[in-house]
Amino acid sequence: MVLSGKKILVGITGGIAAYKTCELIRLLIKAGAEVKAVMTPSAKEFVTETTIRTLTRNQVYIEQFPVRNWQPEHISLADSSDLFIIAPASANTIGKIANGICDNLLTSLVTAFKKPVILAPAMNCNMWESHFVQKNVAALKKAGFCIVPPESGELACGYEGTGRMASVDKIFNFVEEALHLEPNLKGKKIIITAGGTKEPIDPVRFIGNRSSGKMGIALADAAFESGAEVSLITTVDINKAYKVTKVDTALEMLEATKKGFVESDILIMVAAVADYRPKTVAEQKIKKENSDSLTLELVKNPDILMEISKIKKPEQTVVGFCAESENLFDNALKKLKEKNLDYIVANDISDPEIGFNSDYNAVTLIDKNKEAVDFVPMPKKNIAKLILKGIVDD
Repeated sequence: MVLSGKKILVGITGGIAAYKTCELIRLLIKAGAEVKAVMTPSAKEFVTETTIRTLTRNQVYIEQFPVRNWQPEHISLADSSDLFIIAPASANTIGKIANGICDNLLTSLVTAFKKPVILAPAMNCNMWESHFVQKNVAALKKAGFCIVPPESGELACGYEGTGRMASVDKIFNFVEEALHLEPNLKGKKIIITAGGTKEPIDPVRFIGNRSSGKMGIALADAAFESGAEVSLITTVDINKAYKVTKVDTALEMLEATKKGFVESDILIMVAAVADYRPKTVAEQKIKKENSDSLTLELVKNPDILMEISKIKKPEQTVVGFCAESENLFDNALKKLKEKNLDYIVANDISDPEIGFNSDYNAVTLIDKNKEAVDFVPMPKKNIAKLILKGIVDD
């Protein structure tokens, strides 16, 4: 069981949906987790400390400043827990967390928490749609918090709209996915490519694409944290604790990838490689002169994955990415077969919430037997761990 032996901290804020958190706690414990709860003072208006203590079979934490065993609670609880769920997460608490305000034990805990945090917002629909709340939610997403979106329906206040806390089952699924993350990659040599290639036109201009490199970098970070020997080949200027090779063009990326692949166990090709490049590159900046148009002759770049397939050994694993705006599954299967891949990660770029430059993603991992696993929208660092776990645990 994914949750067996896991230590989960449940935060409860002031909102009518707090009664649902009792059922969430029951599900978590039934799945094998050890649950401790922290409540804001306002939460006690909706659910009693006695109820939560009875369900968790643990002390309930409310006060900001009591010290036990010479450790402040917001440090000791943060250090001893594997995951923090806040359900319901009120607009007030969301705003405090997003702005680093630590005026109660719960908000202090979040600030000190370095592991996965899941927020399940619940509030009036007009509050949820407020510019300020949405700005705070966006900031938390960017910081890597996992948000379980509220649902639409009749609200306790009598309004009809979006603001009802997500179902307990949905929140539970997010918890399982967040904790089903840690792959064991000790002893593995992994090459990951990231970013969009830049094909020069002249010393100033280039042909490129909108890839930010965030997904590839998240994969490299996750692989390194999981014990792998990582080599990142990227078009992005970045400093990391692992080996980083900076390239610009498709030809440079091909050369670096082929060179490193010989001794590697896994290649994950995330980079968005330009299909074409200018046939000739001007030595000096092209002047616009009096012409209203400029014609460039393009030639096809080599397909890096096709080149890798020619030298791939049976014991090596190759993973491709495909970014599609339509017919996602069919196009992914076609590339999987044509390029002799072991896996392909299908990425729907038509959704602006999970597309280029977003800190969130939702992908489908497909293996060569056409078996697929869908990963719901979550921070790219979590998606990265799920992809790696899917590859090494298959």
